[in-house]
Amino acid sequence: MIIRGEFVFPERMKDEPLICNICKEFNILLKIVEASFSTETGWAILVLEGEEEELKRVIAYLRAKGVETRGIQL
Repeated sequence: MIIRGEFVFPERMKDEPLICNICKEFNILLKIVEASFSTETGWAILVLEGEEEELKRVIAYLRAKGVETRGIQL
């Protein structure tokens, strides 16, 4: 399964390697299509590929960290 969406990262997460952690902790492929980060916030359009249940775990993980997900339908 492949999903594409926009992810908005809150300021408090700016120093945490969330994208790196996703790649290490979950059995998915991740592609950064476009991104912009500043000292206050950041956003990225990502394409995630993997099993549906694993993708659900990734989205839950990000939302629990305060990442806003836009355009994600599972």
